[in-house]
Amino acid sequence: MWFWLSIIALLFWSGSDLFSKIGCRDGIDKRSHLKMVIAVGVVMGLHACWEIFVGGVEISWQIILTYLPVSILYILSMALGYLGLRYIELSISSPICNASGALVAVAALITGDETYPPLVLIAIALVCVGVIGLGVVESREDDELRKARQDAGNFRYAKSWLALALPIAYCLLDAAGTFADNLVLETLDEASANVAYELTFLFAGAVCFLYAVVIKKDKLIPKMELPKYIGAVCETVGQLAYIYAIADSEHLAMSAPIISAYCMVSVIWSRIFLKEKLSWKHYLMIALVIVGIVIMGVFDI
Repeated sequence: MWFWLSIIALLFWSGSDLFSKIGCRDGIDKRSHLKMVIAVGVVMGLHACWEIFVGGVEISWQIILTYLPVSILYILSMALGYLGLRYIELSISSPICNASGALVAVAALITGDETYPPLVLIAIALVCVGVIGLGVVESREDDELRKARQDAGNFRYAKSWLALALPIAYCLLDAAGTFADNLVLETLDEASANVAYELTFLFAGAVCFLYAVVIKKDKLIPKMELPKYIGAVCETVGQLAYIYAIADSEHLAMSAPIISAYCMVSVIWSRIFLKEKLSWKHYLMIALVIVGIVIMGVFDI
């Protein structure tokens, strides 16, 4: 069962990347990222209600408040990630965002909390070099070459510091959330913590709805919002599959690298469905990041 759950997590999380990109890439809608937060908040809120009233998961204000700092870090990272999808190709954004595991490992090394085998240190170096390399390649690419390779796609992206800053900010916040998560889960049940996170996301979605729809009078057009809700469903299903896949500790060494490779599938989807084309230098840096992430997944970093 662990294998199929891992495949489900891989496919649905990569699907979340794809549909979130489709839902947020419209440069005309300046608040598309907030509407994406609304969609995820609605879906996660519904799932939280199911877990509480049908699954019998324990939840209280104390649990919600205890997990609140972690929830805020995760939700802020996702909101910035959604905003960043307007400015850069998914093929570049997804590997950078998913490099957060390397940052957590670096933080653990600096604080002296962990010691890793040489292969993991090599993996961390690969991810760091790949992410930095992506930034260098993206910033130094000739404008005419950029235009030429984007001609076959449906969207063009101008060279911008914000394009790289947003996925990097996602990576930093997600890493901080993961680091805090490990500390908080020493005192909380995982199921209760997950429901607390989903309820906090529901509140964040309500705040975004109040601002974007009630105050700013933005309209929610079903055709435009549908990809966002498909992405939100994919995100929630992937999260559930991930939780149950890694719960099978006997097969963790095999399930973790399968799931951690979902950003590679995101790159494939973006090439097939979004017609994104990158230079060979981009793909080389992306390959370094993906190889590093998969190796860390083997060691469950």
